[in-house]
Amino acid sequence: MRTWPALDLEHITDDVGAELARPDLIQAFLSDYDIAAIEESTSSSWRVFFQSAEARGRAAVALANQFTDLTVRPIDVPDEDWAARSQASLRKIQIGHIIVAPPWDVPDTGRPRSAPTSAGESTHVGAELARPVVVIIQPSMGFGTGHHATTRLCLAALQSLDLKGRSVIDVGTGSGVLAIGASLLGAGLVVAIDDDRDAIQAARENVALNEGATVDVSVTDLTSFESRTPNPESRFDVVLANLTSGLLIQAANQLRALARAGGHLVLSGFMAHEAADVLSAYSALAVRSRTDEDEWACVVLG
Repeated sequence: MRTWPALDLEHITDDVGAELARPDLIQAFLSDYDIAAIEESTSSSWRVFFQSAEARGRAAVALANQFTDLTVRPIDVPDEDWAARSQASLRKIQIGHIIVAPPWDVPDTGRPRSAPTSAGESTHVGAELARPVVVIIQPSMGFGTGHHATTRLCLAALQSLDLKGRSVIDVGTGSGVLAIGASLLGAGLVVAIDDDRDAIQAARENVALNEGATVDVSVTDLTSFESRTPNPESRFDVVLANLTSGLLIQAANQLRALARAGGHLVLSGFMAHEAADVLSAYSALAVRSRTDEDEWACVVLG
């Protein structure tokens, strides 16, 4: 059984006027330490999961130096333990016309049906739906369930675009939630890639849970995939990348190369104060929209 290296964090001081560590500050601070997830136990204690024990060790030292109000204790957590706890607390959420739900909280919305439109009128798929699209995601440590602000921002951004019949690639797909959402919103071709085999396994299982979703899921890194798409005909109308600011900046040329002329990039995973640095790496593209939530940001470029 897979176990996840984690750190249990707890406040040891609560001085009036002191700026205490918060989950969002901790996640931003540890963005370069391969975080898998942050679980809030109480208002003053959290469990931070990492992709490797080595990353956990480096993070423990950095946290102790940065946040003197925290105790830091390493622990190894079986994956099934986290999933069992999630079943007791995780519930569906709605973002526009999309509901993201775990298998035990799937709403009965009926089949989506198209709202009537006048002849020749073009409308976005998200606006056509009289009932919400339901994306079912089985929680698994480290892969998005839709409850993080950046996932919500990306799902909202997808609904602002006309995806009907378009091609979409989700880079660093994790659970596959964004790719599945794009497919159910009417995209004609959806590709999801990730270099983490566990993520790809989770994504494939989630695609199977969603009747009507068609996603080509594969284990590959961005460099390898981008080298196989040299021709404009093999590029995408929409490129999704919910990554860290460092990865978005580092991979800017490759992500831009995946988008066909007139296409869009949907970028998130970075905090609002990092937006200027991220956007500078994509200065050749116009900012079509930007949304912010809980100090996180999402931009649509094109």
